Amino acid sequence: MNQNRAGFFVSQSGGFKAFIPKSLPPDPLLIMDNEIIKLMSEADRCLGRLDGITEILPNPDLFVAMYVKKEAVLSSQIEGTQASLIDVLEVEEGSVVNNEKNVAEVVNYVRALNYGLERLKELPLCLRLLKEIHNILMEDVRGSEKNPGEFRRSQNWIGPAGSTIITATFVPPTVHEMIIAMGELEKFIHDNNDLPPLIKIGLIHAQFETIHPFLDGNGRMGRLLITFWLCQQKILSKPLLYLSYYFKVNRTEYYDRLMNIRLKGDWEGWTKFFLKGISQISKESTNTAKEIIKMKDKHSQIISISIRNPSNGLKVLERLFEHPIVTVNMVADILNVTYPTASSLISELCALKLLRHDPTKQRNKRYYYSNYIDLLQAGTELLER
Repeated sequence: MNQNRAGFFVSQSGGFKAFIPKSLPPDPLLIMDNEIIKLMSEADRCLGRLDGITEILPNPDLFVAMYVKKEAVLSSQIEGTQASLIDVLEVEEGSVVNNEKNVAEVVNYVRALNYGLERLKELPLCLRLLKEIHNILMEDVRGSEKNPGEFRRSQNWIGPAGSTIITATFVPPTVHEMIIAMGELEKFIHDNNDLPPLIKIGLIHAQFETIHPFLDGNGRMGRLLITFWLCQQKILSKPLLYLSYYFKVNRTEYYDRLMNIRLKGDWEGWTKFFLKGISQISKESTNTAKEIIKMKDKHSQIISISIRNPSNGLKVLERLFEHPIVTVNMVADILNVTYPTASSLISELCALKLLRHDPTKQRNKRYYYSNYIDLLQAGTELLER
């Protein structure tokens, strides 16, 4: 294996060695052995099934909106943000939570993703767009003092808490070399080469994380890049594939694979790991979507035969798939009915175990569509610190 295939370490005046990456594609080119070809074929099939599921979802945009929130929680957790999906949902519904600053980071991730997808309709994936997205990602949250929306103008490094640039696990390129490397990465993004798209975005993600162009938020930006690329290439019609859960569960291997690129030039090992993630997460996302379809059908039938006013019950059910936390006042507004009528309907839904409330909160009660929340919340348990 060519040790300098991905780049090389250069001694700097401060007594550390910074990694200077070579431009993509890898040289020598990626070895497309039988395992990579098989993994790529499987990933293509699984991703195609996931994209097709949007055609049978009753309201794909609602599902996507909730899935984006789940991804935002997972991606932010990897960076140490202590917020859960339920925290985010409660803040959206007007509740005050103890970890408001952490939730703000997740909310920013959702805003950044949605902004980027809209901008892609008029602007190609480029350095300018990455800076715009980063500015939203870091607005008024931890790291907001570190030049949001701008590439770094000082040296950064990666390592455990308390590490110095001398003891760091990895030191990305110097500012001058970083600017050159990002320009080369932008060229590669737009280059019409013969690389299969799923392999190309795997290379792009790894290269971005190696360059580490921002002072903060590089991990989240690198994961967002995957979604933006797949949507820009029209591989996905909706932003439904997120690898944060895969990276979270396999985070030691994730970091090891990235380091093996830098130390050993092992692009093949990284590519196999990346393609396995696409297959695994595509399957899980497809299954989740199918479970949601089944759940909606089942609960619609229950409401139709068990609620005194099924029409109102079904309207509330529709609303719950968009915002799975409600109050009596919200239901009254949705249905344009009196408070007692709304309260009675919520009582019926609670009796059917379609809604539940937190018994510790007697004032301003909020009711949770827990079946739906639990399904989406799987995998978003807070990381062990």
